[in-house]
Amino acid sequence: MSLSLDARQRAMLQEMGITVWSDGGTAVREAATAATGVPAAGAGRGTAGPGMPPAPPVAVADTAAPRQPAPAPVRTDSPAAEPPPARPGTPAQTPAVHAASGSHGNALVLHPPRLLYPSADPSQVPTGLGSGWLIVTECPTPADPLAGDTGRLLDNMLRAMQLHRHPRVFLTVVERNGAGLAALDDTPGGLDATVADLQPAMVLVLGHVAARAALGRSEPLGRLRAGPHQIAGFPAVVTYDAAFLLRSQDNKAAAWADLCRALAIVRA
Repeated sequence: MSLSLDARQRAMLQEMGITVWSDGGTAVREAATAATGVPAAGAGRGTAGPGMPPAPPVAVADTAAPRQPAPAPVRTDSPAAEPPPARPGTPAQTPAVHAASGSHGNALVLHPPRLLYPSADPSQVPTGLGSGWLIVTECPTPADPLAGDTGRLLDNMLRAMQLHRHPRVFLTVVERNGAGLAALDDTPGGLDATVADLQPAMVLVLGHVAARAALGRSEPLGRLRAGPHQIAGFPAVVTYDAAFLLRSQDNKAAAWADLCRALAIVRA
């Protein structure tokens, strides 16, 4: 390192313990001696001048890897430290939760079917909608299935199919009562009995919970959507429920394709 410093500046740096590298330090020591009249530290092969204490070592920047700090000494007179408790939410604190299959008859509650559009004029029903529809779905508000954002989206889906103009559009809500899933056909007054009583032209099953319960099958929803189904001898189509579509907007086009397929089956 070469700096343009005069003799006084170099002497001040030398007294501060800062080494200025130039010609092996010879020029620095000579400049310090000329400015102060006292031999600079390190002169004479590292010996101190007459009457001067030995010069302290000068710290030199180490370009090697930084040294790790020495570990703190361990106190032997203190009790052994206990390990810190695990933070909430870590696997040590949060046990795994497994959905257990409940016994038939108490895992699901099937609400009685209700008319969605009772004020629709029977004489104004569009052609091709059949004798009636039954909607089976899980709903966060069973007492008012068309309330809230989920209910409004469900209403929009049915209105897009012109079902709001049909006086025989029924909706039955599947409500989970516990952790398990049971087939609705095994419950007292199950879905088969409801379908046989209403005799709809189409059973529209919305959502994975309703599909697994109504069909008694455990395949993924995508596979259940693909196949034709029957419930108590009446055709059924499976698609996404409104709550899922609110979370996954990209699946709305696929849901609309399923609804159009249900319409085509009824018209055929």
